[in-house]
Amino acid sequence: MKASELRQKDLNGLNEELLELLKAQFGLRMQLSTQQLANYSQMKKVRRDIARVKTVIREKAVQP
Repeated sequence: MKASELRQKDLNGLNEELLELLKAQFGLRMQLSTQQLANYSQMKKVRRDIARVKTVIREKAVQP
């Protein structure tokens, strides 16, 4: 997911996206703990997407 795509969304859309990513991260953590996770790079991708969404939310909150 690109930051430019995220900047086009409103705050409600960003919060929904963040919630979905957090659920995905939880699912990946559960797969990791039960040794069912085949692709470890998904963890890094989801973590970075969460950071991008939080950054854009913060940018929109600070702008007047």
